[in-house]
Order: sequence, then structure tokens, then C-alpha cells
Amino acid sequence: MKDGTLGAYDIADLRETARRRLPKGVFEFVDRGNGDEVAVGNNRAAFERLKLNPHVLVDTSRRSQEITLFGNRHKMPIAIAPTGSAGLTWYEGEIALARAAADAGIPFTLATGSMTALEKVAEQAGGTLWFQIYMWPDRSASHKLVERAKAAGYQGLVVTVDTPVPPGREYNLRNGFTVPFRFTRRNVTDVLMHPRWLWGVLGRYLLTTGMPRYENYPTELKRRITALPMGRSMMVTDSLTWDDLRVLRGMWPHNLIVKGILRPQDAILAADCGVDAVIVSNHGGRAVDSTLAPIELLPAVVAAVGKRITVMVDSGFRRGADVVKALALGAGAVLIGRPTLYGTAVGGQAGAARAIEIFRDEIDRLLALIGCPGIAALDREYLASSSAAGTAASAATSGWQPPGNVGAG
Repeated sequence: MKDGTLGAYDIADLRETARRRLPKGVFEFVDRGNGDEVAVGNNRAAFERLKLNPHVLVDTSRRSQEITLFGNRHKMPIAIAPTGSAGLTWYEGEIALARAAADAGIPFTLATGSMTALEKVAEQAGGTLWFQIYMWPDRSASHKLVERAKAAGYQGLVVTVDTPVPPGREYNLRNGFTVPFRFTRRNVTDVLMHPRWLWGVLGRYLLTTGMPRYENYPTELKRRITALPMGRSMMVTDSLTWDDLRVLRGMWPHNLIVKGILRPQDAILAADCGVDAVIVSNHGGRAVDSTLAPIELLPAVVAAVGKRITVMVDSGFRRGADVVKALALGAGAVLIGRPTLYGTAVGGQAGAARAIEIFRDEIDRLLALIGCPGIAALDREYLASSSAAGTAASAATSGWQPPGNVGAG
């Protein structure tokens, strides 16, 4: 009997298997952050600092994870974040990941920098599809890409605004992996030590479309683009303004989402531009280092614009408990990035489905354990307040015990 778990019982298991199967250059591009990776560490530490406040003797036998997002029902409170490296972890990994999302009843976001064309993903995956865009210096080229996404049937446009220039990520320079991919003295040993990836991913591209490239780029640009270290070969622009967002609002008839918001003031400006949602995000610690964790900033953004537009969040989510905490703080949904990339690297569609299943199981169990009958019932009552934590800490250090329980063991 085939083991549907793929030997993975949590996201950490999938990450470790992905680390073994991928060349170091590809794995580190997926896994690591920017600078000293302070933001990466703080993203996780912020979840650990946020504590749950379980309710007991609550009937949770009919608990549900379903949510309504932009008027549509989804089976889980998560969506797949844009991750341009999916096609480097698995041959046409974007299609595998999108299919897993469709089967799970959650949205999938295709990245501008994907290795599979947006039309092909739409044709072969189905489901709820969003398209993420980095605006290019040539606005007309970006607008043509938006029109392609519209024609292909994408239902949401996600505009990433937190990367006006490529981040440093020095490890990409050291590892010598480039897009378009090319063999170098620095990476050839790394590739040869991972024959499964060499033949199953790179080899399949070579036999079909050639070296992996950014397939959503205009044809003439794809042919001209010079191989650069991953993360530095994506086109972005440092001249993007709110006026560009207003232009996109006029062009895009469906849901318009801005990704990379960390300030309530910027969320208000985005709402004023007519967007349907913002994603509170620090790019998973891959852009500006030393930022506060999005989960810490989420409540302020929800307070600022939560009654006007949908507020979502990403960055650092590894457990179902992380998702539950974000929803309790007012998030409409959580975007998952690295976990489903690990899964895709391990087993393509089956691996991505396993990552989603892990989140589903963890969320379901936690809802029961904290006495919550469903996602719709989650609020701050399920989180321990800082004042409650302070009282508990004071009691622990002073030897105080509840009245009537003196001496109880």
C-alpha cells in the first residue's frame, strides 16, 4: 500500500527531505532569508510568544474550516503564496502545486517569475487562481502581462510592493545557481550530487523546453536575459508609486490584492486606491531584514482597514497553530509559501497535497483542543492577553495560589 504521508508528519519532516533532495543552491534559495536573517528568526519567535487561551466543555463535533473569501467559499483558511521557485523544485512544479490547491479547495497564486507559463497553469490546473505581479520598469510590458492573466481567467491580481530592488541574499552568489540555469564550476558538483533532481527536473526541462527560464516574460526578453544569481535576475522597479496601483485598479476587473504591507498607514492608502485586500507580509524575511513579524503587525492593520477590505497575512507559518493565531487576530486568510514548496520538492502534486493535509489536520485538531466550533468563531478570546500572561508570571514567582486551593498538588 502506498504511504500517503510520504514519511512526513509535520512540515519540518518535509523540509528535511527537501533539503536532501534538492541541490544546495536551490534549497537555500527556497529556504533562507536576507541579510543576517533576523527577520526569519523573529517571524517564528513571534508565533511562540503568542499564547492560546483554550475554552473547555464546548461542543466542537461539527467544527468546520470553511471560510468565505471575496464571496467564494473555500475549504480551508489558507491560500498558496506566490513562490517563483516551484518550477525549480519539481518539473513544472507550478502545475503540480496548483492542482494540489485546487483539490484542497483553496486559492493558488502563480508568481511572475514562474518557470511555467501562466496560460499553461490555468489550462491544466483549474481551481481558484490568482496571479502575482512585480511591476517592471517598462510599465507597458507589465500591463500586457496583466492582460494575459485576465484573458487566462485568473480571478485575483496580487501586486507585490516590498521589493523595489533585488535583495542581497549573498548565499545565492556563493552557490552559483542562476536563472536561466547554466552549469558553472561552482554548482556542477552540487548538481551531480543530486541525480534525482538532475534527471527528474533539469533533465526534463532540457528534453522539452530547454534551460528553465521565466516563462511569463515577453518572448524577446526571455531570449535576451542574462543568467544571473537566483533572486537577482527578476525584473523589478524602484519607481513604483500609488499611481501605478490606481492604474492597475482601472485595468483589473477582479480582486486586486496588495502584498507586502507592514504599516497601517500604507494599508489605508491601499484601501483608498480601491484594492480589495492587503497581505501583511515581510516576504518571509526575504526582503528587508530586521522587520517586525507580520503576525505582530496584523492587529494594527486589521484595526485600520479591516472593516473596509480583507486583510490577509503571510511569513513564517509552519504549523496549524500559527494559522489559528492569525485568524484569531482578525486575518481573513493566511498565505503559505515555503511549506508547500518543501512538499512539491518531495513529491510534486502529492507532496504539495501532503503539506496542505498537514495544515488541515493540525488546524482541525487545535480547534477541538481550544474549544472552538469553527473558523468563524475564532476571535481574541482564544488568545491569552498580555495582562493575563503578566498575572500568571507574577503568580508563579510569588508563590500565590487560587483561594480554596492552598496546598493543592
